[in-house]
Amino acid sequence: MKVILTHEVTNLGTAGDIVDVKPGYARNFLFRRGLATAWTKGGQKQVDSIAASRSARAVKSLEEAQSIKGNLEGQTYSVSAHASESGRLFGAVTSREIAEAVTAAGGPSLDRRSIEIPTPIKAVGPAKALVRLHDDVQAEVALEVVAG
Repeated sequence: MKVILTHEVTNLGTAGDIVDVKPGYARNFLFRRGLATAWTKGGQKQVDSIAASRSARAVKSLEEAQSIKGNLEGQTYSVSAHASESGRLFGAVTSREIAEAVTAAGGPSLDRRSIEIPTPIKAVGPAKALVRLHDDVQAEVALEVVAG
């Protein structure tokens, strides 16, 4: 089944891409979460408008993305989370909490959907997250999870 992605989906594509997926995945995941719409013959106009808006929102140049990457990787950001006395978190650190911590520390405002957490962060201590700034640029953000 062909679908048009309206948002970026990890390991599938970015907004505006036309991808072929299984019907159940499209119905039960992509459509319900508003990540894609069904492909139609008139869908090319929609693809063009999505691509135009994505380019307007995206980091404009590779040089700007590289400078933001340098700022993000040169600093450790502190994330406060509820934890037990042994250091285990009640839940996990989310991409929204990471984006808020970066902004609160004076860093650039990040879209939570551009942050990937490779392994769930469920303990107090150092951690890492990836931020997609541009198609060719990813920054690795150092985090310090503290009990709060």
